[in-house]
Formats: sequence, structure tokens, C-alpha cells
Amino acid sequence: MKLQRMNRRALTLGALAVSGALALTACGSDDTGAAGDSGTSASATAAAGDIKCDDAKGQLLADGSSAQKNAIDAWVKNFTQACNGVQVNYKGSGSGAGVTAFTQGTVAFAGSDSALKPEEVAASKKVCTDGQGIDLPMVAGPIAVAYNVSGVDDLVLDAPTIAKIFDGKITNWNDAAIAKLNPDAKLPDLKIQPYHRSDESGTTDNFTKYLIAATPDNWKYEGGKAWQAKGGQSAAGSSGVAQGVKQTNGAIGYMELSYAKDGLGTVAIDTGAAAPVKASSDGATKAVAAAQVVGTGNDLSLKLDYTTKAEGAYPITLVTYEIACDKGNKAETLPATKAFLRYIASEQGQGILSGIDYAPIPDAIISKVRTTVEGLS
Repeated sequence: MKLQRMNRRALTLGALAVSGALALTACGSDDTGAAGDSGTSASATAAAGDIKCDDAKGQLLADGSSAQKNAIDAWVKNFTQACNGVQVNYKGSGSGAGVTAFTQGTVAFAGSDSALKPEEVAASKKVCTDGQGIDLPMVAGPIAVAYNVSGVDDLVLDAPTIAKIFDGKITNWNDAAIAKLNPDAKLPDLKIQPYHRSDESGTTDNFTKYLIAATPDNWKYEGGKAWQAKGGQSAAGSSGVAQGVKQTNGAIGYMELSYAKDGLGTVAIDTGAAAPVKASSDGATKAVAAAQVVGTGNDLSLKLDYTTKAEGAYPITLVTYEIACDKGNKAETLPATKAFLRYIASEQGQGILSGIDYAPIPDAIISKVRTTVEGLS
């Protein structure tokens, strides 16, 4: 009898341990894509214990890409738990604002979804003593084309159709071009409401680079961080575009996958591959794996192939760079800057990205980033 009671007690404790583990796993999930709990998974927490803080302390100010904001928030949570003497404040005001803040010397590093332009590199030399700003690719992610159309759960579009929608040339959801790509869908007689970014954005830059490369006959604009097509609705930040699309039946917009949540559908892109490709972390990684490093010296800016037809590769993918001085960083922020960038480039830092709808940088590239971070001075 005593042995039976011991066995029953062991089984009960085992069941409690399993249920507790499942509860912890559930708490680590955040279906909204917001950063609130995205860094609290068991693997992320374990990774936090391996973070090398060095002499990092004080406040680290940064600004830039809203595309990576959810990733940065998760990284900051883990980093500051391990390095409790550091406070990291990342605004996420947009790539344009971040680069401006960096070249004006008001932030230690910036996030940008576009590599520095020559004139921006020149401006950075004024704040990087005996050095300059360099591009360090840290996080990749698909730019989802998200939509809100009642009764349409699956939607396929190709580059020409997307270009015509955002240029105001296709204005109704039951247009023949959309119907041809979606023969089984019940497309409503409903006005299309395209949303774009109102602020200067690397997301806009990459989205329009895709349109320029994939369908030049249908997208005649020069591209860049500022939206150039006429018409449509505008909103600030990826979160603003996502909110506008959520609130408007018939709306469509471009945003990072982590923002395309809560009832929004995402378009599968007909790239010419055997099957249309939906936005996913895996699809973004496949696209970035074919990228070429085109930066010189310590700069690691990349050239992406927006016209890829590789199976499973998602073509509308961006890479967010952390921009820092290669030399001439401020003495009071250098230790914290290096420690934070070292962590987010590490296996632990990169390892949490897929779970929050981003994509890690391929090994061949991120290994170069790690070496460059160690050389910052």
C-alpha cells in the first residue's frame, strides 16, 4: 500500500510539472505580435543568462525603423534583465527619423530598413570621430500585403495587380484582374481603400523597390522612403497602417508580418514559382539567403533580389540595419552599444526572431556582423 501511495504521488507531481510547463509556454506566446511578452519564452529566458554585459551601464538612446520595433522590444527585455545597469530606449519613429537622429548625434545607434546613402555617410563623419556610420544587418522580415475584405479569406495577387491597386488604377475588389487570380473567391463589389505610410519609411522603400523591380511598366515612380503615388489613405508607422486596414472594410496596406494580426488576411504573391508564396519567416530567410553584400570595408549593406522565383522565397522582404559608428563612438555609450549589438547578433538573439514573425540573418552574413561589432571603437 505504501508503495502504491508513493507511485500515485509521483504521478500527480509529474502531471503538475507538465501542466506548469505548458502554462509557462502559453505565457510566452503573444498572438498580437506586440513586444509585451514576445521575449519571455523558455528559450529566450535561458538565452538572457548568457548575455555578456561587460561594463555596460546608463541609458542607451536609439531610434529608427518601426519595422523592427517588436523585435527590438523583445531583445531589450532580455538584455535589460541580464544587464540591469542599462536602460535601452528605442523610439521606433521610422527609418528616416532614425538616420537623421544618428547623423545629428542624438542617438547611439539607429535602425533603418534602407542602407545609408552616400550623403548620409558623409553626414555621419561629423559625429563619428575619425570614423563613419556603417550598416549592420540584424533582422529580416517579410513585408506582408495585408487586407480586410469581408468574406475573402484567401487572396492571391501578383506584382502588376498590386502596383495598379496602390497606384489607383484598380479601384474595386471584383476587378477582372483580381478575379482572374482568384477564380474561386467571392469578390465583393466594394471599393478598394489602399493604405500607405505617411512618414519616411524603409518599409515603403523596400515595398516600392519590389514594385520597381518586379513590374517596372506598372510602377513608374523613383522609389525611396517617401510615398510618391497619388491617392489612397496614409498613416504613421507600420502600426498606424495596420490599424487603418483593420478598421476599414475593403482596405489593403503593406506592413511587416508582425503587425498583420487580429483578423487581417495576408496576400499570397504569385511570383511565377509553382505556387503563390505567403509572407512567412521561412520565406524571408530563403529570400535573404540569396542577398549579396555590396558594402565596402566594415559596411555590410546588402542587395536583395526582389524578382526571385525560387520556390518558397517571399519576394517582398526587407533587412533592417543597425547603424553605428565604426570608430569614434561616444565613450559613455560605447560599452552599452557594443554589448547590446553583440547580444542581438548572437545565436541567442537571432534565435528568438522566428517566433515573433521575423527572420534571422543567414549565418554567412551574421558571422561578419559579429566580427564587426567586436571591432567597434
